[in-house]
Amino acid sequence: MLYDRLADLPIDLEHYRLERRQTQVSSEFARVTTLVVMEGAGHTGVGEDVTYTAADHDGFPADLPLAGRHSLDELSQLIDPHDLFPGTPPEMDASRDYRRWAFESAALDLGLQQAGRSLADAAGRDARPVRFVLSTRGEIGPWLEFDPWLEFKLDPEPTWEEPLIERLAASGRVRVLDFKAYYTGTPVDVAPDPVLYRMLADRFPDAVIEDAALDGACREALSGALDRLSFDAPIHSLADVDALPVDPRWMNIKPSRFGSVRRLLECIEACEQRGIRMYGGGQFELDRGRSQIQTLASVFYPDTPNDVAPSDYNLGVPRDDLPRSPLPASTAVGFG
Repeated sequence: MLYDRLADLPIDLEHYRLERRQTQVSSEFARVTTLVVMEGAGHTGVGEDVTYTAADHDGFPADLPLAGRHSLDELSQLIDPHDLFPGTPPEMDASRDYRRWAFESAALDLGLQQAGRSLADAAGRDARPVRFVLSTRGEIGPWLEFDPWLEFKLDPEPTWEEPLIERLAASGRVRVLDFKAYYTGTPVDVAPDPVLYRMLADRFPDAVIEDAALDGACREALSGALDRLSFDAPIHSLADVDALPVDPRWMNIKPSRFGSVRRLLECIEACEQRGIRMYGGGQFELDRGRSQIQTLASVFYPDTPNDVAPSDYNLGVPRDDLPRSPLPASTAVGFG
């Protein structure tokens, strides 16, 4: 198994500490993440908790008894019995996986650093340059003036009107449409609309269709596009893939949703075996988490429309110094 290549990776952990990252996105929204910084034998490993609710980063456990010499799998098992949100539960239950991933990715980074190995080397793979797309809710025109070859992942909205749809389709650069049907109680919720589904499936015949509702009329609306369906928000394990109402041909892989390295690699390996094409997804990482999703893409799915653009793209303003797709292969020692 793929995980077996990493499970015995030795880790000498002396202690860990926490660092907070924050950026003011708007007057209403401050993006906060927390770094888990593991140190040992002169090396440092970093993971990032991408929990979205800022208040949930308060009370982060800073003294879990994890120090010692362990394998990656043993350290993962040491984390199991601990409540990573002591006191008040997180606003979103998915945040438990996000926090677990911060510890697990820090441990993987530290182990690789101490071994002097890259993720590609440890996994027995060849790292390759990463094709990336830009996920945006803004106008794509200025971005295409900056880079005519840039590709996009877009979130269709009920407010989209014909002139906008015509411009987007005519660009020939839209690779993924994210219908966001599986979010509830968030600012990005979009109610399923079979009329919109059918129209966009027809107007963007080559685009991957992510997280569309598949009940009743919505499924009928997408009957001609079943081989383009992809899933993101419902996927936290291989069991979630098995529970989908269709056999997917595409999958958006966001490592923080899986919580553990084991669950992530089990899903990646199963997708490879089943012929499910994968692409990476981001969660507004502010630090190491961003380069880690780029590293995973480089090692496991470099050629697909990866939503892993460098963080500076999140500023929403084209600049001449922005990196262009593809990103260089991730061959550095460590994880990200």
